[in-house]
Amino acid sequence: MEETENIRDTIIDMETSIGNTVIGSSRIVRFMLISLFTNNHILMESVPGLAKTMLASEFSKHLGLQFKRIQFTPDMLPSDVTGNMVFNPETRKMEFREGPVFSNIVLADEINRTPPKVQSALLEAMEEKQVSVYGLTTKLPSPFLVIATQNPIEQEGTFPLAEALMDRFLFRYYIDYPDREDEIKILKSIYRNAAKKYNTLDSATILHYRNLVNEVYVNEEIIEYIINIIRKSRESDMVYLGASTRTAVKYLNAARANAMLSGRKYVIPEDVIFIAREILNHRLIMRPESLIDSEADYRKIIYNVIDSIINSVEAPQ
Repeated sequence: MEETENIRDTIIDMETSIGNTVIGSSRIVRFMLISLFTNNHILMESVPGLAKTMLASEFSKHLGLQFKRIQFTPDMLPSDVTGNMVFNPETRKMEFREGPVFSNIVLADEINRTPPKVQSALLEAMEEKQVSVYGLTTKLPSPFLVIATQNPIEQEGTFPLAEALMDRFLFRYYIDYPDREDEIKILKSIYRNAAKKYNTLDSATILHYRNLVNEVYVNEEIIEYIINIIRKSRESDMVYLGASTRTAVKYLNAARANAMLSGRKYVIPEDVIFIAREILNHRLIMRPESLIDSEADYRKIIYNVIDSIINSVEAPQ
């Protein structure tokens, strides 16, 4: 129990520290940590200029992990991500040269601007934690986390992510414009040039936390609660395709991670509710008529559907 409380205090300090640098980011940091501790990935969606790159960089600094950024463009090749075989004139042999995906934290910037072939190369890295080039399979460093971004406004010259790739992201997190008070804080923080000290988590600690997630207790009623939510998503009149069984597995692990980060060794219904929107919004395929008949934007529609699903399922007492 003492270790769990220490984890909570460490995470609160980390969320606060990053939130002081990237104003208003404390909530999304929690989702990034859940993705990291469950060996998953996160997709951030927002218009340009909302500090997505800065957030990913600050996050990696607080973890003491290697960070690399890949700026995706339409003319990229899979080898630009994974690496390639090159000829070494000294040894007169072909050798593998690692690509930028070989890092602990990879920022896949504007992932929807690259062709499906490049997206598929990233898919293997995300799912299998390895890359295959000319029959040579190379393991990626551990821990490994992909933080991807995409711009929901610009559609010209983009390649929509396939459903298989979208499902590899544990969360899709929409980043909104900061409120007025936060924007004032951002402008004031520009003039702060003081050196910053980072209290970092090393790789061994992160892997240890991953093991602790699996030890978080889950009551049978919580399992049934998650399954009822998943099955209810398939019954909604506005949903063409609901959440899968794989989503239920990811949902359970994410709820466990949130419980651990909150200082508990057991899951409560609030853990399930807290992550509902972010874990389901990219896994429910809406019926076309549900989008046409509404004046709200897509995000509001999908959030309303998810909220109605959660409210229609009785939570354990």
